[in-house]
Amino acid sequence: MVSEFEYEKARDLGVPGNCIFFNGPNKSRVILEHAIDENAKLHIDHLDELYLIEEIAALKNKEVKIAIRLNFDTGYTEPWSRFGFNIESGQAMDAVWRISASKHLKLSGLHSHIGTFILEPRAYESQVRIMCGFLREIEEKTNFNIEYIDIGGGFASFNSLQGIYLPPEQVIPSIEQYAEAICDTLLEETHEHMAQGKNRPLLIIESGRAIVDDAEILVTSVVGNKRLPDGRRAVVLDGGVNILFTAYWYNHDVHPTKPLDGKPEETVLYGPLCMNIDVMRSSVMLPPLNVGDTLVFSSVGAYNNTQWQQFIEYRPSIVMVHDKGKTSVIRKAENLQTITSLEILPAHLKEPFPEN
Repeated sequence: MVSEFEYEKARDLGVPGNCIFFNGPNKSRVILEHAIDENAKLHIDHLDELYLIEEIAALKNKEVKIAIRLNFDTGYTEPWSRFGFNIESGQAMDAVWRISASKHLKLSGLHSHIGTFILEPRAYESQVRIMCGFLREIEEKTNFNIEYIDIGGGFASFNSLQGIYLPPEQVIPSIEQYAEAICDTLLEETHEHMAQGKNRPLLIIESGRAIVDDAEILVTSVVGNKRLPDGRRAVVLDGGVNILFTAYWYNHDVHPTKPLDGKPEETVLYGPLCMNIDVMRSSVMLPPLNVGDTLVFSSVGAYNNTQWQQFIEYRPSIVMVHDKGKTSVIRKAENLQTITSLEILPAHLKEPFPEN
């Protein structure tokens, strides 16, 4: 979880607080108090958060286990240096010393997240090696026992990134390749732990995209056809980048829901928004499409439903397909009441428009 909203939603869905790993740079005092009461695993992003947690722990006269988020250069990915404490500069070790001086805080975990849609498994090998080296330094210099390391996520799904022209199955590593890079390195780097009679740290991963991306599709309908000045065919759909945010960087697989007659030709797929950047696919070979024909975009499960926008068009319903073809609506389509339910019109603006 990376926000109060996500934490509360997880709790509302029945996830116990002590099973939540609470990340993110913006945690309010109120949600931190709840998380501390529920023994959530807190991942500290900056010193001000550390001071606030220490203050809350002191008021509650409670020892709070925390983890710190780390950033560093793996040599394979651009460092996400805006998050957490930097290892190379010594900032991370300074944070460890600050925690060790506290009567109410105990460092029990290390966390880092090196990027997103990472295509090179060796990046994770480097990440684990650096984190384990820092773990050893902590345990050698302090009395802390690091119980777990959380290496975050970034594992690629089988989507097609724009600018990469090979098919996904040729460029996306298998989950086994990721696992081998991570686990072999962890076993090697923690061998001394076992030799000293210590337990290896628990490995935590955040495998979101690689799991959920292919679990969802988007079905759109054709609302119009046109010819562009360069002669290419263009099709307007009833779904745009407001609900398919990832169309900005993926060439999502798209195909008709039923066989269509006619010779395929290069087609540009536009959404219904009044923005020139509302492009669902800039070029795809499709047969002639008529108004009402439907197209399927896949895989769209990461993270379109959390990034979609209420812009110009209502957002559609979401339907879950069960075994044997049964379906359930799990989110209703929006309407005007949905959008205006939180709006408050000042009384002096409620006067009716004058008639001409």
